[in-house]
Amino acid sequence: MSNEIVRHLGVISTTPGGFKKELNLISWNGGEPKYDIRDWSEDHTRSSKGVTLSLAELEALKEVIDIELASIKE
Repeated sequence: MSNEIVRHLGVISTTPGGFKKELNLISWNGGEPKYDIRDWSEDHTRSSKGVTLSLAELEALKEVIDIELASIKE
């Protein structure tokens, strides 16, 4: 399985072992790039299982997160 990080969007957290949970736009096996959340080693040679999202799924996730954040701020 091959991957190309098309765009690094940000680090969400870092594990004690040095892996970083990142949000990236990734092309898997030469396919259409998708949004991807997973833990990566510093040099991006190893990764954990993650979640891959289309743009529509990313937008839906943002809506769910916005609702949750608004409810906990009340």
